[in-house]
Amino acid sequence: MMKFFIAASALLVVAAAPALAQDRTNRGMMRYDANGDGFVDRAEWAAGQEARFRQLDTDKDGKLSQDELFARTPAAGRNVVPDDRQVQRQARFFRELDTDKDGFVSKAEFLAQTERNFARCDLDKDGRINTAECRQALQRRPADKARLER
Repeated sequence: MMKFFIAASALLVVAAAPALAQDRTNRGMMRYDANGDGFVDRAEWAAGQEARFRQLDTDKDGKLSQDELFARTPAAGRNVVPDDRQVQRQARFFRELDTDKDGFVSKAEFLAQTERNFARCDLDKDGRINTAECRQALQRRPADKARLER
């Protein structure tokens, strides 16, 4: 009986491995890799961000409130509610996105920021990004960025 249980468990692990590997690639920015080539190009990124905006805009009014923008953001640690520092960062980020200062983030404002995010991650300026390239871009210090822009 024990051999059967071990064999059945091993079979489940082997059968689930491809699904688990696929799940890992569908996280973060790589979930936008529609053609599965290991890179996210500008068109895939733009389509993904459009879909993300529609998903965040829960009241379907074409703009995001601060509550809508951060409703899915996990709180720090194991807290259910964000701590004061996280709330302050979110408020500051929201103010930066809301360039016309109307108290909402329009689709254009949201997409402008996502385009800046793509450009920041596209270190080699080939119009394609992946997790490694973006991670490298995010680790650069401001001085490194200034040197790259010269």
